[in-house]
Amino acid sequence: MRSDDVSRIGQFSFAGTHAMLTFQRRFPHSPEAVWAAITDPKRLAAWYMQRVFIDGRLGGSIEFVSDGGKLHATGQILAWEPPRLLEYEWKVKPRPMMPSGEDTIVRWELLREGPEAVLTLTHLNLTQGKAFGAAPFIHVVLERLGTHLDRRPFQDFGRRVAEIQTQYAA
Repeated sequence: MRSDDVSRIGQFSFAGTHAMLTFQRRFPHSPEAVWAAITDPKRLAAWYMQRVFIDGRLGGSIEFVSDGGKLHATGQILAWEPPRLLEYEWKVKPRPMMPSGEDTIVRWELLREGPEAVLTLTHLNLTQGKAFGAAPFIHVVLERLGTHLDRRPFQDFGRRVAEIQTQYAA
């Protein structure tokens, strides 16, 4: 699948009240280029639309802050193996729109296939409701990663999430 092939939806796995959400994308870029896009704070800000602070090392910290305080996630880096594996905690404190907060794991795995990179993004330990709510956002974020890597403009985020949302009905 090419980065511009956006028909592929994320896959859900369920265990009790929790879910794992997995996306796979193929990019016509090297794993090193994709690694830089997912770990460099300035590059992340361009496509992930948040300020990100990374102490890039095993045991380091990671923090995501959106403008307007809509999201603030923190965590420890659990795996740091450039340019192959990044895994970190995704902890969000309770707030009105998310009374129980969130305590999950995000894993980015990159494999080289010829000149291309195959990215597998896994979000673990989501509650089922949060998994269905997060899926369209993650889908569009990965589209944004592809357009960033391709140096193409991206369409309106909110509009694109609304278009994708029907593919992730619970």
